[in-house]
Amino acid sequence: MAREQPNVGDLLPLLETSDLQQLEAIRGLLNEQLSTERGSMLLNGLVDYFLETNSAQALHILSSVREPHDKHLLDKMNDCMTKQACRLPTLLLLGHVVRRQPSWIHKVARYPLLLSLLKCLKTDTDVAVLITGVLVLITLLPMIPQAGKQHLWEYFDIFGRLASWNLKNPGHVSEVYLIHLHASVYSLFHRLYGMYPCNFVSYLRSHYSMKENVETFEEVVKVRLLQMLLTSRAADDAMLFFRWKRYEIHDIVIECAKVSLDPKEASCEEGYATMPENFYPQLHLRPQDCTSSPYTDLHSSYVSHSFVLMGCPYLHLGFPATTDPCNDLGHFYNSSDAKVRPCDSGQKMENLSSASRMHLSR
Repeated sequence: MAREQPNVGDLLPLLETSDLQQLEAIRGLLNEQLSTERGSMLLNGLVDYFLETNSAQALHILSSVREPHDKHLLDKMNDCMTKQACRLPTLLLLGHVVRRQPSWIHKVARYPLLLSLLKCLKTDTDVAVLITGVLVLITLLPMIPQAGKQHLWEYFDIFGRLASWNLKNPGHVSEVYLIHLHASVYSLFHRLYGMYPCNFVSYLRSHYSMKENVETFEEVVKVRLLQMLLTSRAADDAMLFFRWKRYEIHDIVIECAKVSLDPKEASCEEGYATMPENFYPQLHLRPQDCTSSPYTDLHSSYVSHSFVLMGCPYLHLGFPATTDPCNDLGHFYNSSDAKVRPCDSGQKMENLSSASRMHLSR
């Protein structure tokens, strides 16, 4: 007599049981089902269940998916990205998957999901979605360095858009969201310069030379470039693409840390000494103006540092300091209070990164 297959719809709610033995049995049944021909249907059901309930158990199973079901998971998340109500929890799911660094994660570069993520960051107006999405992108970039050849200027356009958000605030969102976005944009800046220094500096010079971007340049980016040092950069981004292909993910993250003059972020490895705090003679502090934006005031408690580049010595781009963005994401995605209901905008702030929270506590 053939063994009767359990109904998947009946199994999923049982994931929330407090009985550990029953939970282990349910997990075993679901993993067994995932290995069958009907595995793709179960996976789609698991994604829908997570989006509805924010189930930690469903998230654990989904973030452990193996080949060949990676294709079904990526396609399902791409479908969910098209729905505004599902976009934020889908990005949270993607963030958890990315942080697990499955062996197939490099395939993301070949699937429509990456395009959907980039489109979201270029067009979405929900600041919580933007913050979550940019943190996912920052974590993902060292895992798919080869995608930079095709999407490099899209990465830069995303930076330009988000850098101007604090100043223009088109959605008129609360200031606390802008603080978190500001910290996220800093992390994106650091990752892009660390991986694609020549092209990124070229973009900055071109983008902020336009009249309509001058205000953002002055108030947010505060670029300080020494022309003679820019032209002395020996490395070429074309060579870096080839170089990154031979590096492990953590090696790329370390290489990005080496270009920072921020003593909290720069690598302490031999040959990469951090700079003393009195190294910034070029910064001219303005008198504090209580009416000025907290994001542009160098006396501000959460914007007290500058974007710093070390492609050549003394090359500065002003931005705030934080710890390594990938480490921050670890706290972000592991946080026990990072729970969001798809339609509950009042809880969106609970999903913001610990990197941003650090700025609030200073």
